[in-house]
Amino acid sequence: MSVEIRSAPHIKADSGVVKIMRNVVWSLLPICAFYIWQYGISALASLVVVTAACLAAEEFFLRLGRQSGDLGDWSATITGILLALTLPAGFPLWMGAVAGFVAIGLGKAIFGGIGHNLFNPALVGRGFVQAAFPTAIATYTPSFMPGRFSEFIPSSLALPFMTPADTTAWAASHLDGVSSATPLARWKFEGVLASNWDLLTSLSGHLAVGPSPLLILACGAYLAWRGYLDWRIPAAVLGSAALLAAALYPLNPQHFPEPGFVLFSGGLMLGAVYMATDMVTSPVTPRGMWVYGALIGALTVIIRYSGGLPEGVMYAILIGNAATPMIERVTQPPAFGTAPTKETKA
Repeated sequence: MSVEIRSAPHIKADSGVVKIMRNVVWSLLPICAFYIWQYGISALASLVVVTAACLAAEEFFLRLGRQSGDLGDWSATITGILLALTLPAGFPLWMGAVAGFVAIGLGKAIFGGIGHNLFNPALVGRGFVQAAFPTAIATYTPSFMPGRFSEFIPSSLALPFMTPADTTAWAASHLDGVSSATPLARWKFEGVLASNWDLLTSLSGHLAVGPSPLLILACGAYLAWRGYLDWRIPAAVLGSAALLAAALYPLNPQHFPEPGFVLFSGGLMLGAVYMATDMVTSPVTPRGMWVYGALIGALTVIIRYSGGLPEGVMYAILIGNAATPMIERVTQPPAFGTAPTKETKA
């Protein structure tokens, strides 16, 4: 009998970065489909343009030799999808393309490519356009508008450096008595709260909301079941946000919304499940994951309650990314089999 001796590794299973990223993309497809159902061809165009811009930027920087990685590792695709989901459906397409290029260029390539970035690339792109185009990124339209599959939201087709069309008047011409403000903005500036069920499902009332938090949770559960997402981080993010909101709510119910509204409104669910859990920019130690997630959840509530803007998820996650190296240092478990070091006097 002949024996063939080969060097390691001997594991032949299909695993690694490509498989993980591919499964993340698969889990995002139902969310994208729901988003397109909500906003029609404008949402589809935004997803396509932003993702294409991320892929083009990835190829550009790979050819330039400024980053490691491979266009086929799906990471740029994930960045594009997540970035598009954080933007208003009627966000001008050319601005979305700028956001995609910045997300890859400043969010990943400048650090050396996949596995080296300090911040979540999608949020870097989102942060850039929020600073560069504050009016456009704060302009939302109601979901489930009639004719959404036959006509674009007018602002989507704005030419570069031209003022986007007035979507408020466009929405009013299609539906009477609906608001183009997000539920968070209506709470922040008008004191009006949407129902938790409407926020959780994103199905009712022509709300200016993103994909259903319930659907995002279901897709995140799939990733956790497959072992591609550590449940500790979203649990810590959502748990700390809920606890802080529950502690503040009895103090002034007119000013502080109930925990359900905090959890289901805005981008907290998408951020907790898909962005805070980025393997590159989050801690790897179990205790560190809890600290990191709790920091993000608490900061989100604090920024929403005391900041000038109604949303704080993006800033909270970017701050959490910046704190990750320090969190890992202080939560690193001791190595077994080694004695503690002592300083020796000369």
